[in-house]
Amino acid sequence: MTLALPAPRAGGMAGGEPLRLAALWLMMVGGAFVFAEPSPYEIGALLAISAFALTGGIRLRAVHAPLLVVLVVYCLGLTIAAIPVLAEPKVAPWIAVSWYLAVTMVFFAVAAADNTAARMEVILRGWTLAALIAAAAGIAGYFRLFPGAFDLFTLYGRAKGTFNDPNVFGPFIVLPMLVAMQAFLRASSASLVKAGAVFAVLLVALLLSFSRGAWIHFGLSAAIMIGLMVLTAETPAQRFRILLVVAAGLVLLMAFVAVLLSVDKVAELMRERASLNQSYDSGPMGRFGRHAYGWQLALDRPFGIGPLQFARFFPEDPHNVYLNSFMAGGWIGGIGYLVLTGSTLIVGLVASLIRTPWQPLTIAVFACFCGLAFEGQIIDSDHWRHFWVLAGLLWGLAITKRVAAARETS
Repeated sequence: MTLALPAPRAGGMAGGEPLRLAALWLMMVGGAFVFAEPSPYEIGALLAISAFALTGGIRLRAVHAPLLVVLVVYCLGLTIAAIPVLAEPKVAPWIAVSWYLAVTMVFFAVAAADNTAARMEVILRGWTLAALIAAAAGIAGYFRLFPGAFDLFTLYGRAKGTFNDPNVFGPFIVLPMLVAMQAFLRASSASLVKAGAVFAVLLVALLLSFSRGAWIHFGLSAAIMIGLMVLTAETPAQRFRILLVVAAGLVLLMAFVAVLLSVDKVAELMRERASLNQSYDSGPMGRFGRHAYGWQLALDRPFGIGPLQFARFFPEDPHNVYLNSFMAGGWIGGIGYLVLTGSTLIVGLVASLIRTPWQPLTIAVFACFCGLAFEGQIIDSDHWRHFWVLAGLLWGLAITKRVAAARETS
């Protein structure tokens, strides 16, 4: 379920474009299955990048240069910091995955800049289907709808769907939820039933993940998206409709959650997870205590301690992607990651304010990235595939008008 986008120009489908669109869709659907490496997403990414390269669809432009520089600096920082520990079993694959994810970000920045309407439609359709597959698995597992479902699709009593971790599963389904919300705010009544069904399934799955970070991520992203939609609405009537639908939606959301909480098992775990004072958060070596000591260590180690080494100094991993970038990549990698995230936020905000036929989708992608960037303060999200997809899309969406203008003048 996505917003209706304008039909692509005839020229946009020339050459190998049908193959490119099919490969993009397959890659995004593969994002639902992240339980092993290489995952179906990795295979889909290889196929999609190959399809674009073989059909002449990879078009790097001068405006991509800043992104390339920042990504290379970040990855070089990680590589340099890894040299002393490179002989350890998991370090070299971790570095390779980091470079690979950087390549996927560039790929999406390139892909979104051309034939934007058709490609964004395909990407969002594939992502939504992937989210529904993962959500259905998570719900089936939590409620034990068939033998073995609970063992396959839950972890510690929390829905994880087709992912390894509920804390990754929850954030993955946020963007399709935001797009479904937009159907209520802007689309015709004909699509409301479909959007409502998609949103309801994903909402149940999000709640059953019992991921506090994912809950905050969704709430923050939804608030940013609604704010930007009100700000960019073309008429006062549109603003009024958005605010009216949001008010009605909040009432329905509270009623929906109340019904779900009527299940004793759900209510009990919800109360436990809703607490901001979990046992592993507090204390000198709790999550936030580790952050304080970790930042002190980062100041003393300009070249970091190398990837996957934080748990050797502390009881657990950092659970803070910004701290982890300094620990794993030293000052070069850490500053590179901060610049990458900050510049993507700026680029995404600019893209969200540009009048284009796909402006609502741009706003949804930007809002989702904002929530993910905020959630990074309490979790290590540097190897989350969808982080790099969102970031790449924002860079591509930011230059679509410039690309179109250059094409018209050439």
